[in-house]
Amino acid sequence: MTARESETADAPRLRDPQHGGQAPASLGYRCRPMSPSPAPRLRRAYFECRYGQLHVHNAIPAGGGFDELTTLICLHASSSTGRVFLEFSRLLGTSRSIYSPDTPGCGESDAPPRQIPVSGYAEALGDFLDSMRFRQVDLLGAHSGAAVAAEIAIARPKQVRRVVMVGAPALDARRAAGSQVTRTDETTAPPASGAPDATR
Repeated sequence: MTARESETADAPRLRDPQHGGQAPASLGYRCRPMSPSPAPRLRRAYFECRYGQLHVHNAIPAGGGFDELTTLICLHASSSTGRVFLEFSRLLGTSRSIYSPDTPGCGESDAPPRQIPVSGYAEALGDFLDSMRFRQVDLLGAHSGAAVAAEIAIARPKQVRRVVMVGAPALDARRAAGSQVTRTDETTAPPASGAPDATR
């Protein structure tokens, strides 16, 4: 009798109603279960941007980031901070570097001197991408962060590989047109030659 047969013979038996006999209680796996990936290193840092300092939460794989997947930049909704991605970073940070900045005026990042449009947030985060010298990144944007992600992708098509939008804001055609064009009165001057007429 082999050691394997001895293990099976010595295992307590349970009734197997389907076959009328008994089945071993233990399956006797010969391999150990896969070990989980080591936890990523979670850090915070400040980077310079056009509006002052940008506070960034980040997760770096335990291996130091060499043989990792594409870096992921997570962009939060306007009512929160990059901290909302902390648990997410713990899970995915085992295989890629993840950066979750507090956008200007949120969390611990410096506020811009005046109210800025979505493109202003995208430019500030572009300053961060430039300082890190990322060749390529993936973007994850939640709610208003999805609009910022779209702006970054439009401005940097060679640097942004993929964009994931969660709860992206959507406007119907009438509201979208209203947000892009401000009409002061019906007697506005005609557009310069070659320029599209936005009032039609």
